Amino acid sequence: MVTALVTGGTGFLGSHVARALVEAGHTVRILRRQRSPLDLVQDLPVEHMIGDIMEVESLEAAMQGCTWVFHVAAASDYWRTSKTKLYLINVQGTRNVLDVAKKTGVGRVILTSSGAAVGLREDGLPSSEAEPFNLPQQHFAYGHSKWLAEQEAWRAVATGQDVVAVNPAAVFGPGDLNQISGSAVVEMARGNVPIYPQGGMTMIDVRDVAKAHIAAAERGQAGERYLLGTEDVSHKVLSDVAAEIAGVPKPVIPVPKLITPVLSVAVSGLRRIGVQLPINSDQIRLSARNVFFDCHKAWAAFGKPEIGLRQSLQDTYDWYVQHGVIKRA
Repeated sequence: MVTALVTGGTGFLGSHVARALVEAGHTVRILRRQRSPLDLVQDLPVEHMIGDIMEVESLEAAMQGCTWVFHVAAASDYWRTSKTKLYLINVQGTRNVLDVAKKTGVGRVILTSSGAAVGLREDGLPSSEAEPFNLPQQHFAYGHSKWLAEQEAWRAVATGQDVVAVNPAAVFGPGDLNQISGSAVVEMARGNVPIYPQGGMTMIDVRDVAKAHIAAAERGQAGERYLLGTEDVSHKVLSDVAAEIAGVPKPVIPVPKLITPVLSVAVSGLRRIGVQLPINSDQIRLSARNVFFDCHKAWAAFGKPEIGLRQSLQDTYDWYVQHGVIKRA
């Protein structure tokens, strides 16, 4: 058993990683801000280290004596976050974590990257870990920031550090406080989704992602990235399953791919003048594409994920009902 630090330990994924570590018998610390909400970790026997990935001194205190560091903290709600903040947190924050991990003698850093940092194939086939980020930077700053964070990791590996990256696809499941992917379930339950995009995505449940993090710490190869996903689903299937679970009508109007660029420009313009929208132009552009990943590398190394789309969305819905975010139909 080891001592492990989880940055972003009070968040959606970070709390599940902390929980999985506790259940495996490890000693767990979480790095959090003084005012971080504790809803997801209040029942966990973890040590709370107050600090921030932008504060090197707090990182040094948190990492003392740690064998593993899970760097989960990131700016993930990119449609609500400025590009400046995205790059600061995701790139400089990662650099800080890696530098301090080296200084304090951490055995291995597990970097939570993203499927967004992986390039998309022009032929529409699922992308593997070998695909470099290839979307225009100005069209997907989040993915670019996560790719740059990975470059920090590979530079660290080149100097002798032990770093493994995991790249989750779209993550669903209970505990998504900030409604990153869970917004699809919330908006559907509220009857706000009459349309559906014509692309698709690879999905995975947050609990399977957490298990894969521990497997990466135990069995991952230093200097490698591992795409994490369970199944490929179209937005139509995702919408239909979410509607069935929520007991609301299924969306029946497809968004024509040809008008996606126009919608993207319109949303960008509205956001520039201060209109609050639950989506940004990057998401609209991507929604028309099949953002699918080949996850066989992780399946072979860590085992196959166990929770499918329907169970993940059901648990997501139930969690939001239990916490008063939505009402059961």
